[in-house]
Amino acid sequence: MSKKTNRRKFLKDTAAASAGFMIVPRHVLGGKGFVAPSDQVRIAGIGVGGRGASILREASKSKFVKIVALCDVDDNRAAPTYKAYEKAKQYKDYRKLLEKAKGIDAIMVATPDHTHASIALPAMQLGKHVYLEKPLAHNIHETRLLTEAAAKYKVVTQMGNQGTSGEGVRKIQEWLAADLIGEVTKVHCWTNRPIWPQGVATPSGEHAVPATLDWDLWLGPAKMRKYHPSYLPFKWRGWWDYGTGALGDMGCHIIDPPFKALKLGYPTSVEASVTQVFVGDFVLADIPDSCPPSSKVHFDFPARENMPAVELIWYDGGIMPKRPTELKDDEVMNEDGGCIFEGSKGKIMCGVYGRDPILLPSSRMKKTEFPKETIQRIPEGHEINWINAIKDGTPTTSSFDYSGPLTETVLMGNLAIRSYNLKMLKDGKKPGDWAPWKYPGRRKLNWDGANMKITNFDDANQFVKREYRAGWEM
Repeated sequence: MSKKTNRRKFLKDTAAASAGFMIVPRHVLGGKGFVAPSDQVRIAGIGVGGRGASILREASKSKFVKIVALCDVDDNRAAPTYKAYEKAKQYKDYRKLLEKAKGIDAIMVATPDHTHASIALPAMQLGKHVYLEKPLAHNIHETRLLTEAAAKYKVVTQMGNQGTSGEGVRKIQEWLAADLIGEVTKVHCWTNRPIWPQGVATPSGEHAVPATLDWDLWLGPAKMRKYHPSYLPFKWRGWWDYGTGALGDMGCHIIDPPFKALKLGYPTSVEASVTQVFVGDFVLADIPDSCPPSSKVHFDFPARENMPAVELIWYDGGIMPKRPTELKDDEVMNEDGGCIFEGSKGKIMCGVYGRDPILLPSSRMKKTEFPKETIQRIPEGHEINWINAIKDGTPTTSSFDYSGPLTETVLMGNLAIRSYNLKMLKDGKKPGDWAPWKYPGRRKLNWDGANMKITNFDDANQFVKREYRAGWEM
C-alpha cells in the first residue's frame, strides 16, 4: 500500500508541476535576456555594404531585432556583413527577397539613391516597416509616392538622417522657441562635399564587370549603360542617373535643423548658380551626366504661423558663407559643414547634423539663461527609435510625413541646379554654344509644392521625375 500510495502521490505532484510549468512566461523559460519569437522584429537589410552595414549594426543593438535576410548586388562589398549575420538568408535581387517577405517584418535600405523608391514602395505595399537612408528618393515625384504610401499602408517609417534624433537639433528648437535670437529671417547651410569627382565628362571605354557584381541589378531603373569603375563603389553620388550630388547627400542632414526648428514646409521659389567647367583652352565642357563641382542655392520660404518669411542659402563644393563678425579669430566655422541662423536678436551656429550649437558671440553661452528641456530626447539613437516605434508606437523622429517634404525641398534645389543652363537652351542654343566668359544667367524658379510644379519655366519640370528603364516603371 505504501508503494502504491507513493506512486499516486508522485504522479499527482508531477501533473501539478507540469501544469504549473505550462503557464510560466516564455521569457522566464529562456533565461535572462530571452526574447520570444513573437516579440522579435525580423529585419531584412538591402544594400548591406558600407552604410548598410552601419545601420544594421545600430539596429542590432536592440535585443528585439533579428536580422533574417540580406541583399546586395555585389557579393564582395557585402561579404563582411554576410559573415556578421551568417544565419541570415542571402539574396542578390531584392525582388526575390520581397517574394519571400512572409517571414520579414521590416526592411533597412542603404542602396544608391536611384533605387530607394523602387525598393521601398513595394515593401510598404506588402505592409513592411521601412528604414530608408537619405535622401528619401532620387527625385521629387518618387519622394511624394513614398510619403503617400507610408500614410496609406500605415507602416512605421524612418529616413536615415541620424542628426534629427540628436541633442543639437532639440537645443536649437528650444532656443528658438525661447526667443534667444529673435525672429529668424535668414539661414546659411553649407558642406564641404563633394568629396568625390563631379563636373567630369561621361566615362568611356570597355571594362569588364567584376564577377561578384550584378551590373544590371545595380542599374535598376536607370538607363542601360556600360559598366565603368568611375561609378562604383562610392562615386555614383556625382552622376545624376544614380546620385543627387553634394546637396542630395548632405542636405537632409544639414538643412534638417532649420527645416524642423522653423517649420519651413515647401519653399515658394528657388534659384541656383553653379561652377562652370572648362577643359583645354577655355572650352566649356558639355557634362550633362555629372553634377557640378560646386553650387549655391537660394530657397525662399513663406511666413508660417507666427514666424516671418525665411531665405535659406545652401553652399557646397568649398563655397562657404561669409564668416560671422561675432566669431573670434581663433574660433572655428565648421569647415566640414553646418548652419548659421540669423535672428533679429542674435545668431546660432551649429555643425553638421545640428551638432554643438552655440550662440554668437560665444560669450553669450556663459551669460544666457537657457530654457529647460521641453522636447523628448532620444538617447537610444536613430535606428533604435525606429525599432521602438515598431514595438510600441513610439513616434519616429524622421517619419516620411516629415522627411518627405524635407527631401522634396532638398531635391527641389537640385532641380534648380540642373535647370541652371536651361535658360540658354530655351533660347535655342546648345551646351557649348556660348563663349566661356559670358555668364549664362540665373533664373528664379517659382514652385507650387502641392502640385510639384515649376510655374514660370516649364522646361525645368523635366527634373521633377525620371524616365524609367523598361520593366522598372513605378
